[in-house]
Amino acid sequence: MISIDDFKKVEIRAGKILSVETMEGSDKLLKLAVDFGPASAEGFSEAKEETRDIRQILSGIKKYFEDPEELVGVICAFVTNLEPREMMGLVSQGMIMAVSGDLVGEEAGQFFSLLKIAKNVPLGSIVK
Repeated sequence: MISIDDFKKVEIRAGKILSVETMEGSDKLLKLAVDFGPASAEGFSEAKEETRDIRQILSGIKKYFEDPEELVGVICAFVTNLEPREMMGLVSQGMIMAVSGDLVGEEAGQFFSLLKIAKNVPLGSIVK
C-alpha cells in the first residue's frame, strides 16, 4: 500500500492525442503526440504566440486498435510527471491511463478501455 502523500506525487492530466504512428519493428508500441494545453509561463518570455505543451508518448496499446488513427482527437488521462523513458531509440514523456483485464463467465475474454475525458475539459487539467 502507498500513503496518500505518495499518491499525491502522481500528476495525471487531460491530454488530446494529436497524431498516432505505428513503430516499425514493434507489434505493441504506438507513438502518440499529445497536447497538454498551454505551456507553463515559467522560463518563457512574453511570446506573441501561445506555446503548447506537446509531448511524445510511447504506449504498448497497438493490439487494441485495428485502426490506431481512431485515437486522433481523443482526450485521455495521462501520467505526466514520470521520468522520461527510452524505448526503441525514442523517449516517452508520459503514460496513457487505461483499464484492462479478463472477463469471466459467459462473457469470457479480455477487456480494454482508455480513460477518456469529456471534450469540454481544458487540456492540461489535473485529475484529482
